[in-house]
Amino acid sequence: MGEPGSIAPEISIAAWQHFQKLGTLSFFVIGDIELLRACDPDVPVQSIDAPDQAQSVFTTALPVLYQAVENTVTTGVADPANAHSVLASIRRAVDFALNKKVGGIVTNPIQKQSLYEAGFSFQGHTDYLADLARQAGHAANPVMMLSAKNLRTVPITVHIALKEVPAALNGELIIAQTRTSAEGLSRWFGLNRPRIGITGLNPHAGENGAMGQEEIEIITPAIETLKEEGLDVTGPLPADTVFHEEARANYDIFMCMYHDQALIPVKTLGFHDGVNTTLGLPFIRTSPDHGTALTLAGKGLANPASLIAAINQAAEMVCHARG
Repeated sequence: MGEPGSIAPEISIAAWQHFQKLGTLSFFVIGDIELLRACDPDVPVQSIDAPDQAQSVFTTALPVLYQAVENTVTTGVADPANAHSVLASIRRAVDFALNKKVGGIVTNPIQKQSLYEAGFSFQGHTDYLADLARQAGHAANPVMMLSAKNLRTVPITVHIALKEVPAALNGELIIAQTRTSAEGLSRWFGLNRPRIGITGLNPHAGENGAMGQEEIEIITPAIETLKEEGLDVTGPLPADTVFHEEARANYDIFMCMYHDQALIPVKTLGFHDGVNTTLGLPFIRTSPDHGTALTLAGKGLANPASLIAAINQAAEMVCHARG
């Protein structure tokens, strides 16, 4: 569902229009059918009772598995009163995925602040999805992978202040996230031995300690451990030289030391069609690489390209799925 007051309903409709013409795959929305109908009365929307009904409906209408929105939706407004419905749609999606009723989950953007106001205690989608998996008895070690065009990146540290990154960075974290990323690329993307580049933290990857010790004391020992485990790992790499076209052709993924180091190159290459994929879950999960865009909602300005790319990526992962 995503945030009901956001662009989520309209980009969901636009994604159905895109894939309905192509005839390549099918999906359904867990959401409020009346909200979707009101979003665009000219688009056919049909209620379904179970995931296995979606494919037969998809050719003629957007299939919707009903999840009522509790409060009246005001377009462009994120209402904490609808938080329960938003979270319920996520729980239902996870239940379907864990019980093999669907190939994967594509999550529309949520407005975290409105969820926090309603008592939501997780950082966001990723932590919540991992907790739901663990509650069901599955291991979950979530890693956020961003992708656009032929670039994949993972931020080792994510939503923390830049000044806090050096203290938060440690070898165990680098090793764990790199292992999970390698396993995910093998399981979901068909890359048996992915080529992994690991960036440095400091300019010029520290320049042999002249610009910082993190590369010498933390990053390089982690890389050596990963190499001993048989992973194809290179680094520490200067982050200012690894993202140009010729350099990135040598790698399947880059492990980056902090948020902007990973996200700036991805958003530069594909601002409108970047994808956020969670590795380390027992099911496939992708998402558009953008937020709720409340200021664009209802104005006919929302770009569905990132949601379309996220659906395509989920379908690609289904094709490669192992285990």
